[in-house]
Amino acid sequence: MSATRTVTVGSSHGLHARPAKLFVEAAQGTGVQMTLAKGEKSVNAASILGVMSLGVEKGDEVVLTAEGENTEAALDALEEFLKTDHDEA
Repeated sequence: MSATRTVTVGSSHGLHARPAKLFVEAAQGTGVQMTLAKGEKSVNAASILGVMSLGVEKGDEVVLTAEGENTEAALDALEEFLKTDHDEA
């Protein structure tokens, strides 16, 4: 089973450094094969280098694609993550 969702990034620094690390950990924790895409480029959501290479900024639209079981729950979790500001306090 495959599912896709478009999300607008809410983190004030996008997916750079710490937020990217947290996102990758969340993606790995879902147990679902997940990709993250910005524009024409798509990467494994569980790869810190891949995620950072997308250059995702606040307000960017990204596309999450999940493959396997429990895709909706995994997409829900990562969508919520991307909408939340994970700026360092």
